[in-house]
Amino acid sequence: MEAECKVQLEETDCSKQSVTPGYKLSTALLLLTLCLSAAAAAVLVFNTHGQEPGHEDNSLDIRHQLRQISNGANVRAAIHLEGQRNPEIQTSVEWRTQVDQSHAQGGLKLDHNEIVIPQSGLYFVYSQASFRVSCSSSDADDSSPRPLVHLSHTVQRWSSLYSNDDTKKTYSTILHSVRTACQKTNSSDPDQEGSWFSAVYMGAVFNLSQGDRLRTVMEERMLEDLEEEPGKTFFGVFAL
Repeated sequence: MEAECKVQLEETDCSKQSVTPGYKLSTALLLLTLCLSAAAAAVLVFNTHGQEPGHEDNSLDIRHQLRQISNGANVRAAIHLEGQRNPEIQTSVEWRTQVDQSHAQGGLKLDHNEIVIPQSGLYFVYSQASFRVSCSSSDADDSSPRPLVHLSHTVQRWSSLYSNDDTKKTYSTILHSVRTACQKTNSSDPDQEGSWFSAVYMGAVFNLSQGDRLRTVMEERMLEDLEEEPGKTFFGVFAL
């Protein structure tokens, strides 16, 4: 776009009108300023109409992503379960949802006392079991070695990668911890000696597949000493 500005200073008859040179200069500068302003406005309009089509679309995409985040569209998968003893289950703690601090979101769920993985990816798996054990026994003999009290806790994984036969599920141990709580001592009344409190915690990152199932395994003798207070025995998974 070309803009042309012409400034003419008409000569006047000095006998009819007296115009000072300063007045003529001011008028010329004013007209020149108006011309430059008009040219700048024309350039601005040209740039606005000639803007790349993708620029506005990028702004819309950013606003759309922000709305998705604010609306919770991208919820991170996580589950946290609280444990208690169930006499009908002899090999594990019974895990519960919707109690105390337990929760589940993003597709992770509890099914038949096992955590089901909703989609493939990296997950942090963790669990803790707390016990109250007695370290005294009236059956111990002074001449016999004092037995140690061991506590163990295990997390196992089943995956379709191991076997295609769902009727015979093969589980693989992914977390296992053993801890020595105390050593047995002789006492005529073990109940008066008090109890030892101990917790077994473990956690690590695993690359899990969609449909994988995670469960915990514990010795039946240990379930009798399980601590069921909130925050002491738990099992959880969250996506990274």
